[in-house]
Amino acid sequence: MMLTYHCFWLLFWVGQPHQSFSSPLSKRTRGFPEKEKVLELSGNNRKEFTRSKRSWMWNQFFLLEEYTGSDYQYVGKLHSDQDRGDGSLKYILSGDGAGDLFIINENTGDIQATKRLDREEKPVYILRAQAINRRTGRPVEPESEFIIKIHDINDNEPMFTKDVYNASVPEMSDVGTFVVQVTATDADDPTYGNSAKVLYSILQGQPYFSVESESGIIKTALLNMDRENREQYQVVIQAKDMGGQMGGLSGTTTVNITLTDVNDNPPRFPQSTYQFKTPESAPPESPIGRIKANDADVGENAEIEYSITEGDGSDMFGVITDKDTQEGIITVKKALDFEKKKLYTLKVEATNTHVDPRFLYLGPFKDSTTVRILVEDVDEPPVFSRPAYILEVKEDVPINSIIGTVTAQDPDVAKNPVKYSVDRHTDMDRVFNINSGNGSIFTSKPLDRETLLWHNITVIAAEINNPKQSSRVPVFIKVLDVNDNAPEFAMFYETFVCENNQAQSHRRVILLLSFQLIQTLSAVDKDDSFSGHQFSFSLAPEATSGSNFTIQDNRDNTAGIFTRKNRYNRHEMSTYLLPVVISDSDYPVQSSTETVTIRVCACDRRGKMQSCNAEALIHPTGLSTGALIAILLCIIILLVTVVLFAALKRQRKKEPLIISKEDIRDNIVSYNDEGGGEEDTQAFDIGTLRNPEAIEDNKLRRDIVPEALFMPRRTPAVRDNTDVRDFINQRLKENDTDPTAPPYDSLATYAYEGNGSVAESLSSLESVTTDGDQDYDYLSDWGPRFKKLADMYGSVDSDKDS
Repeated sequence: MMLTYHCFWLLFWVGQPHQSFSSPLSKRTRGFPEKEKVLELSGNNRKEFTRSKRSWMWNQFFLLEEYTGSDYQYVGKLHSDQDRGDGSLKYILSGDGAGDLFIINENTGDIQATKRLDREEKPVYILRAQAINRRTGRPVEPESEFIIKIHDINDNEPMFTKDVYNASVPEMSDVGTFVVQVTATDADDPTYGNSAKVLYSILQGQPYFSVESESGIIKTALLNMDRENREQYQVVIQAKDMGGQMGGLSGTTTVNITLTDVNDNPPRFPQSTYQFKTPESAPPESPIGRIKANDADVGENAEIEYSITEGDGSDMFGVITDKDTQEGIITVKKALDFEKKKLYTLKVEATNTHVDPRFLYLGPFKDSTTVRILVEDVDEPPVFSRPAYILEVKEDVPINSIIGTVTAQDPDVAKNPVKYSVDRHTDMDRVFNINSGNGSIFTSKPLDRETLLWHNITVIAAEINNPKQSSRVPVFIKVLDVNDNAPEFAMFYETFVCENNQAQSHRRVILLLSFQLIQTLSAVDKDDSFSGHQFSFSLAPEATSGSNFTIQDNRDNTAGIFTRKNRYNRHEMSTYLLPVVISDSDYPVQSSTETVTIRVCACDRRGKMQSCNAEALIHPTGLSTGALIAILLCIIILLVTVVLFAALKRQRKKEPLIISKEDIRDNIVSYNDEGGGEEDTQAFDIGTLRNPEAIEDNKLRRDIVPEALFMPRRTPAVRDNTDVRDFINQRLKENDTDPTAPPYDSLATYAYEGNGSVAESLSSLESVTTDGDQDYDYLSDWGPRFKKLADMYGSVDSDKDS
């Protein structure tokens, strides 16, 4: 085919020596251009041809892509009927690629392509041609447009849209089930030849899958493909152009196909019988064992539900499904008893929860197995005959009286003997005890219902052979009441009568006439009375005769006290103690004697008490004990504050810095800067008084800016200056023992420097003894510490000189 095309273009004639009309631009030409006849010019008809017409040989060129020749590829030739062959015309080319990709011979009109052309990059080039007069530069023909069309060759192989396809199809699918569609594209021209006609074929994956040659649809080709046998398949698909003919280009892709699961496998137990053991002490809901039915499917298709369908232990045991492991867990539902039943048989069924109706023909999607459960005997603690005991006992029961019995026995086959005891944490006072052999409970201390109505104790029953096996039972003991408490006043009664009160007509005035009611009494009884209490009140026998008061029983458990005379004198008798006897009506009868206190008080005209000879009934107005204590504490705090203030003020009292001429302290102040205070250990070193040679020559102060230092004048120092040492020690001892001395760290006097002082004497006292003026210029040589002194004394000398 390629050879045939090349020969065709080599034989293609592109030029005409005579005039011809070009075909219209919109008309497609195939093969050779259509020739048109041109009228020749003659003398009798020259006027008809006064205007020359141009004529193109063609308006469309065809060019093969991917030219591999060494020379420029010839495209075609342009010719104007105005061209006489004398070189007066010049051909010009413009448009797509003109001058770069396409060139034209301006004399002959031959067009050539300078580069290889690729149809897939640009299939059509539109250019414009024009013939102009070389001499005038004017066009002799209007500009015309033509097309260069690139003919395709099969130079592109089919390309799939994906390098790898992933697809899935359910297992057990019918033949011809759609899996996936692959697509390949060819960049060649689909309208020219078969270069872009693609056909599909399968290279790998048979006989499981097939592909449609034209559509690229992959389908199943084998019946009943089982995922459990093989899950993954790799299929290779080829796409070939030229309609699949020999010599066509091809491309391949890989398709990974996965068979998805369907529920085509029923669950199956690997064993027909399972056997488990469990102790009889296993609590409810406790697991006994696990069973599992195998299912070859996966996901929800393998989900299993377990159930007990029959058996003699269906009410004693249950089964639940573990959703994570798809196992059946056998559990205890009720308490087991080895002595009652030792073996249980269950039938457990496993069923798929998601059944696919399409595969019901494969059989029922369930399976069953037999589970045998053996109950093991354990040493159980004794069991009481009741879950709790309630006993009653009268409060007057004698000590060591039996009030009831508890019973427990060993439920095991051995029937081990049992001993009883009382949990002393529930009977701290040891009011009760128990017979360890028969469980009889008896009292060990007297009971009192009024103190404690209920006694709640715990009895322990333990095996004699194995005391660790024990059980407990609560025993509630109610103490019954007996009439052992006498009635008594409901409250403490204290009343008063007014002395020498005369009767008055005002109705609100209290008149102390005979049988005047002055107090109402009531009583209470700690004992119970089912029919209600009935109390009687009377005066004690010793108070019945000659008493100034009498009592009247109201028959409603109250009584009133009345006066028996009109006048009372508190100077004769200020207080009367009236004994009252209170009796109940229960058996045996209980009675008690209570005392009522009656005071004689001074009253106003209205009968209100003003004062009594003894302690007044109403407390006088005054301060309470708490208020007195608070006042006392405030006084003490005030005194302590005053003492502390006085001590602090005394401690802060200072003496003048200079009491006498002899008491001059070593305080050297630099006026041009702030000193370091008491913590400044470099402002002055008193150690130089004892050892003058220990002066550090280059030691600078840290509290001031360094200045130029001058070496001070030195005098020979005494090595053992005992005079200075004794003086300093004496003064230090005096100041340590003096409580009024200020807390200076170092003490010295300027008046006494000692022998061999480096600075010599600084005292101004000795200056008065000198006859002439003293020279202080050496102070300037001592450094910045004595700069202020040097300025002061130097200025004085200068003033004198002036």
